[in-house]
Amino acid sequence: MSDTDKAIQFFQEGMSEFLGHNYGKSIELLSHTIELDPNHKLARLSRGAANLKLDNVADARVDFNRVIDLDPEYPRAYHLRGLAHEKSGDTDAALDDFNQAIDLDPEYGAAYYSRANLFSKMGDQDLAADDIEMATHLTEVNIETFANQNNIWRSHHLKVEDMGAADPMDR
Repeated sequence: MSDTDKAIQFFQEGMSEFLGHNYGKSIELLSHTIELDPNHKLARLSRGAANLKLDNVADARVDFNRVIDLDPEYPRAYHLRGLAHEKSGDTDAALDDFNQAIDLDPEYGAAYYSRANLFSKMGDQDLAADDIEMATHLTEVNIETFANQNNIWRSHHLKVEDMGAADPMDR
């Protein structure tokens, strides 16, 4: 098995452990992925998220910083690093990262939600309300988009079924 294949296997197993809330095991497996592929952006981001879940804020920030070094246009890395800053009490750095995530992706609802929580903790209820309104709007748009795409798929699927059920002589 090649190192690439091993890295893929460790990553998949690490993500499975993450989804099962086994964050320590996830960190171990994702670390193996990173040893084999130091620039594996998703492994670093996921390991950082697992560390954040375990309150290993400094370790989480190291991974988020590395992801930002690898891809400075990746809004999720800024958002997660903002959560790490917030958890450690650095509200200014958290706000900077949430703002950067939103600047990079103005439709990133989770960043608006996190920033709203931060504004609320900072006592700025007006800005918090604005961000909650935006997060709600983006959620509604995403649900509507999903429903529309699902309806288009269903319509095409029904047409194919109808064609398959039709008498071949009718075509």
